[in-house]
Amino acid sequence: MQERIVRAIAGTLVLISVLLAIYVNVNWLFLAGFVAVNLIQSSITKWCLMNDILTKLGVPK
Repeated sequence: MQERIVRAIAGTLVLISVLLAIYVNVNWLFLAGFVAVNLIQSSITKWCLMNDILTKLGVPK
């Protein structure tokens, strides 16, 4: 359950940042880059802050 939520949040943030970069300011692409770096970091270290947040919110694994 948490994996699906993390992927949905990451995908939504990337999509929103790309749309904001197109229509508002190109600097919004830094948000997409930040999300990408966090996804890479979590695949290497097997630790994800969003999983910890979801666990504290009571979302089942």
